[in-house]
Amino acid sequence: MNSYIQEQIRSYQEKYKHTGRLLIKCPDQPGIVSAVTQFLHKHEANIIESNQYTTDPHNGLFFMRIEFDSPRLPQEESVLREKFKEIGDQFNMTWTLKGAYNIKKTAIFASKELHCLRELLLEWQSGDLIADIQMVVSNHEDAKELVESFNLPFYHIPANKHIRKQVEEQQLQLLKDHEIDVIVLARYMQILTPEFVAAHPFKIINIHHSFLPAFIGANPHKRAHERGVKLIGATSHYVTNDLDEGPIIEQDIMRVDHRDSVDDLKKMGRSIERSVLARGVKWHLEDRLIVHENKTIVF
Repeated sequence: MNSYIQEQIRSYQEKYKHTGRLLIKCPDQPGIVSAVTQFLHKHEANIIESNQYTTDPHNGLFFMRIEFDSPRLPQEESVLREKFKEIGDQFNMTWTLKGAYNIKKTAIFASKELHCLRELLLEWQSGDLIADIQMVVSNHEDAKELVESFNLPFYHIPANKHIRKQVEEQQLQLLKDHEIDVIVLARYMQILTPEFVAAHPFKIINIHHSFLPAFIGANPHKRAHERGVKLIGATSHYVTNDLDEGPIIEQDIMRVDHRDSVDDLKKMGRSIERSVLARGVKWHLEDRLIVHENKTIVF
């Protein structure tokens, strides 16, 4: 990692050294907000941002994201987590409490098409994507020069369906060695096995080059052209064992018409893919996502 990026990360960690994030999912009932805010007040925390959502005010689920500033962070992060357990148990919560200064270690997987990878690297270089990018992994060497121009490690691991098990064993070991928190599939054109997905639940973000659930699988632009669609899109989503059916994080569209060829659709689609993937990754890195069943709550 070059010195410029290292300085950016140090600057971010210093800026947010007292900032914490609390994400909550639980059955809705009176008193949740009061209990949470009183807890934060008791521990000298000042709420910077607060968002909440209830599926049904009478018999639903409650979701909440709070970003707060506390002089007890980062030294007492584990202490705050331990003390919050009482509230978590009281309201039957699924929750996380973590510091914003804990920048997530990230791995990017790519293949031959580099537009999404390039977008992520440029966003990272500019300081708009706050991630600790540990590596780029690819089954082709096309990205090598680009990745190394950013002074990042590049791992070329050839992959196909016949050697998938051996390849994933090598990849999983790399991810374990680097303690990776999030994996971004930037047009990585390989299907992951259930074992790989199970090792990183809701920590693998993919970009699919269609507006899901339309045109799941391969060649979506060709099929969209044959269908005569007037809108094309892209979808960033968490990876599950069901192909292109994981919880959707972000989507966008662009208008097209009968004059556009398949190649035109692909070209326009790349622009959508870049921005949709970058936004989805940013929201994950900023702890703005809560997964519920096969949906995401985005704060």
